[in-house]
Amino acid sequence: MQYPNNRARSHLSSPAECELETLGRGGGWVNQAYSGSTPSLPRAVSSVYTPQSLFHSSMDSMCSLSIPGSINPYPSTEAKVSERPAQIKKSTGCCSCLSKVIKGIWGTTMTEDTSENRELYVKTTLRELLVYIVFLVDICLLTYGMTSSSTYYYTKVMTDLFVNSAGDSGVKFQSIGSMADFWMYAQGPLLNGLYWTTWYNNQSLDYGSQSFIYYENMLLGVPRMRQIKVKKNSCKVHKDFENEILDCFDVYNDKKEEEEVFGLINGTAWQYHPEKSIKGSSHWGLLTSYSGAGYYQDLGKTRQESEEFLETLKTNLWLDRGTRAVFIDFSTYNANINLFCVIRLVVEFPATGGAIPSYQIRTVKLIRYITTWDYFVIGCEMVFCVFILYYIVEEALELRIHKLSYFNSIWNILDVVVILLALVAIVFNVFRTLKVDNLLGKLLEQPDIYADFEFLAFWQTQYNNMNAVNLFFAWIKIFKYISFNKTMTQLSSTLARCAADILGFAVMFFIVFFAYAQLGYLLFGTEVESFSTFNKCIFTQFRIILGDFDYDGIERANRVLGPIYFFTYVFFVFFVLLNMFLAIINDTYSEVKEELASQTDEVQITDIIKQSYMKTFMKLKLKKERISDVQKALRSGSEELEFKDFRETLKEMGHADHEISAAFAKFDRDGNNILDKDEQERMKQELEEKRDALNAELNNLGKNMGSSNKPSENADGGNNSTVTQEEFQMLVRQVVQLECAVTTIMSKMDAVMAKLELKSGNKGSMGKGRNDDERSTSDGNVLVNVDKSLKERLPSWSLNGPEGSTAANRLYPNVERLKSFENNNSTQP
Repeated sequence: MQYPNNRARSHLSSPAECELETLGRGGGWVNQAYSGSTPSLPRAVSSVYTPQSLFHSSMDSMCSLSIPGSINPYPSTEAKVSERPAQIKKSTGCCSCLSKVIKGIWGTTMTEDTSENRELYVKTTLRELLVYIVFLVDICLLTYGMTSSSTYYYTKVMTDLFVNSAGDSGVKFQSIGSMADFWMYAQGPLLNGLYWTTWYNNQSLDYGSQSFIYYENMLLGVPRMRQIKVKKNSCKVHKDFENEILDCFDVYNDKKEEEEVFGLINGTAWQYHPEKSIKGSSHWGLLTSYSGAGYYQDLGKTRQESEEFLETLKTNLWLDRGTRAVFIDFSTYNANINLFCVIRLVVEFPATGGAIPSYQIRTVKLIRYITTWDYFVIGCEMVFCVFILYYIVEEALELRIHKLSYFNSIWNILDVVVILLALVAIVFNVFRTLKVDNLLGKLLEQPDIYADFEFLAFWQTQYNNMNAVNLFFAWIKIFKYISFNKTMTQLSSTLARCAADILGFAVMFFIVFFAYAQLGYLLFGTEVESFSTFNKCIFTQFRIILGDFDYDGIERANRVLGPIYFFTYVFFVFFVLLNMFLAIINDTYSEVKEELASQTDEVQITDIIKQSYMKTFMKLKLKKERISDVQKALRSGSEELEFKDFRETLKEMGHADHEISAAFAKFDRDGNNILDKDEQERMKQELEEKRDALNAELNNLGKNMGSSNKPSENADGGNNSTVTQEEFQMLVRQVVQLECAVTTIMSKMDAVMAKLELKSGNKGSMGKGRNDDERSTSDGNVLVNVDKSLKERLPSWSLNGPEGSTAANRLYPNVERLKSFENNNSTQP
């Protein structure tokens, strides 16, 4: 049944809805004037003047019909529902709302079915990427908020003072080569650097006996000097030298560590203290690793006290043949930049004799929250905790869905690693704050004790390293979210494809590489420092590949085998193996690029933007049509338009009762259910204004739109005109007409096919040729009738081109089946 203005009752239920669903989903309705489909049950549409937005809420629907100061006198028939069913649906509605919230917040490509919906995959990935960028910015602010450019200069100043400064004897820390040099350094440059109590003009500082190094860095507590010894006769002397060599002291080993008292016996410097009792920390030296135990002496608050302690130790031979390492530990604090500097000077005395100095200076920020920037960082830390909780829930949902297959993806493993590192960082942050407060409290109560910040400085350094690694992984993780673009997948695809080839090449490479490493260690290890250990040989050979090598040292160590080793290594490793590795990468990369170039383009970000543009355009067009419907309803009335007539006219055009009531009540000021001439004029005037505004907005959206289609210029040497927005819209409408016309024809074609197959199956072998001829003639008549019906129903444009033939094959697959069936019957004998 057709209705006035050629409108069907429903604007949402038609075969054409699926075609325009992607253009105007969630509130869009189809103009049935172009579809010609059978009308179906009515459905509610958006308001005539204010259509519901994409994110329509319950509060909007509650307020959409209310008029201040009055009651709506036009109740909707659809609104008359019982209260009990509403209460029954309320609980299920809450559950569905909760599930929608969870899906909207934690919806990812792994929790939603995006395998067959490329558009949903791209949209979900983009949403994940935007959330992750916020998280990445937050973690960058946290990481860089813990560092400062002053850290480097603070470390450099302390290094120059305690490592590179020489005393009156000319000995500096780096030049220590014996025990005598150590005592000269300790009584000279060390004490000079530790105790600053006067200005450069010998005027006393205002801090009493408290030392301020360089007048800015407060010395915390007192310094500590500790040594580790090995037991006497911890090694065995050959019998040929037993008479000449009476004592033997082995290289350091914690099992051979000396624990007996010696020297003056009384005092901490002459008594052994386990690591737990002095809360010491182990140290990784140049020769080996040392425990935190040993014999220690705390120096004084003043220079004079420290000089007396050092003289006593030196006089009573505190260092002897059994000494394997001496540690000097102290800490400073600079309030100007809120940084701690924890310094450890180490002198190792190997079993070969001599001394090997090394140092470790850690500049860390242990007190976090002082300045405004620090409080901004604590806000970022809170946001960071929220993000970690968010990602924990997200990964838990993905793990719940995919079970153990979740760990098949390297990106999921990387997600777990980032979350675990973040949790460890959060726990350490709390521990560090509490520990520093406790340690500073004890130091203020007892300023003459040793301030052991070594433990905190060590773990703060590890904390910074962990954050650096976590930030690195966080940046690498961006590749997970940009992999929907085929250009961004080139790196991962290349590495994944050539992994097997690289693994086979790596076996061959390291066989040759380690063979040369063993050769270099045995040939040059006794004379060249870079080959002194096997580990150093490995790194030295990597440096040779990069062009950093000491050829003179190699040649000096072995004048014959040295050049042979160098030239053969460079030839086989650098010129052959390295270029084979690059060839594997290049060949695989070329294959990946060719495959990506041959792949069909899937939905990309630009397509999503264009689709959003089309949705906005269609919504404006549909809103304009709604206004036209109301204008037609006004023209159909007389000077006084009753609500009943107004409602019936708009109901026939597919509008809902509550929207008709809201539109009528807006202009029925006197509430008599009748629009008089003045009220109709006001409605017409407002509709015209809205229509003009929509026209202007539509013109802004499509600048290339014209009132009529412009033909393409196909002249020789001319440029083909681009498809305008209006041409695209006409094409969409034509496709909709095609679908509607084919809907009725398809059923007839299926019926014809069923009859033909039935007849062909019932025919006997007798008279087969005659019956086949008759059936062939009948089939030909059917095809002629079908073609004639198609030509009458379809719009008049050609399908002879490549686009047309493709569309025909897609829309009429049974026609080709009919033609093939006819050809088979006609060729039978």
